[in-house]
Amino acid sequence: MTKFISAMAALAMVCSLASCGASTSSSQSEPESKPSDTNKTIGIAMPTQDLERWNNDGEYLKKQFEDAGYNVILTYSENDSARQNNDLIELISKDVDLLLVAAVDGESLAKTLDGAAEKGIKVVAYDRLIMNTDAVTYYISFDNTGVGKLQGQFVEEALDLSSTEGPYTIEFVGGDAGDNNAKYFFSGAYNYLSQYINSGKLVIKSGNNEFEKIATKDWASANAQKNMESTLNAYYADQQLDVALCSNDSTALGVTQAIDSSYKGSNSVIVTGQDGDIENLRNIVDGKQSMTVYKNVNDEAAVTFEVCRKILDGEVPAASLVDKLSVDVTYDTDSYNNGKKYIQSYLLAPYVITKDNLQLLVETGLYKWDSNKKYLESATPAEE
Repeated sequence: MTKFISAMAALAMVCSLASCGASTSSSQSEPESKPSDTNKTIGIAMPTQDLERWNNDGEYLKKQFEDAGYNVILTYSENDSARQNNDLIELISKDVDLLLVAAVDGESLAKTLDGAAEKGIKVVAYDRLIMNTDAVTYYISFDNTGVGKLQGQFVEEALDLSSTEGPYTIEFVGGDAGDNNAKYFFSGAYNYLSQYINSGKLVIKSGNNEFEKIATKDWASANAQKNMESTLNAYYADQQLDVALCSNDSTALGVTQAIDSSYKGSNSVIVTGQDGDIENLRNIVDGKQSMTVYKNVNDEAAVTFEVCRKILDGEVPAASLVDKLSVDVTYDTDSYNNGKKYIQSYLLAPYVITKDNLQLLVETGLYKWDSNKKYLESATPAEE
């Protein structure tokens, strides 16, 4: 099938600060009609509660479905793939009508989800692609390659790579090796900057230029900090580091802590991120982190709800659905192959957040300014 492209990631970086940012900030899609049968149960399997992002996603999705009248069972697996398999087996035993899964390890769920398919339970992969199974019917995520590309573009502009001589130094910090998305984030950034790396304008002193070498177990801040401290001590004891290109905010948090404790240079290191975590947004205000790529969970949840609603109502979501959504989304059938087949995908456009456009996050409804109008805090009431 033909891939329907709604926007290029590069355009998202520019237009999000104007019309694109406004249209995706807090928009919700309007259902064509109320669900025909809400006496159904959705099992939602999230990776962990240790990362702010997954807490937000899980609770927001749960509310979306419950507000529409569906029953919801929400599980968190504490980044343990064996535990997530057991959670899914239990959900399958309860004869849920649909499984929405954000995988801890996209390589480890095939056998369990094949069992779901045998019982006629539809499976939707949420945010992370699930590999080596025919059970997955749809994949809903952001343009993951585009996330990395936006980070690469930010570095290019911040260093004015197209017109300055350099050389500049850069180190890459990736995500968990079991998260299929992490490879796309890295490749998007690395491929965009490869012309400068190949020419010698960007130098990776550690030599870590492959995903396997820069992966961070569990996306954990502590692991990212430890790895960066080792890199700084080994290669930058008397050298300047210009860029730490971190795939997400939890790794960026560890990197900024490593820079605070172990970096001897006097320059301000460019640090990238992704997700819009509260502590990282404080660091952006304070100049410790340069940017984050934001993926609006409201928008992702809205698209997810519409796709799942159609499945539950016996319909077949397809390209035409994107025309009925008020968010920037692409229907894609030829980019994501899980080892068994190309998965029909709905990909949302991310956008860049810096200290200059934090108000865009307030407009999503998920953030608010603190009493001093300096930092952002969550607008979502804390669970009792």
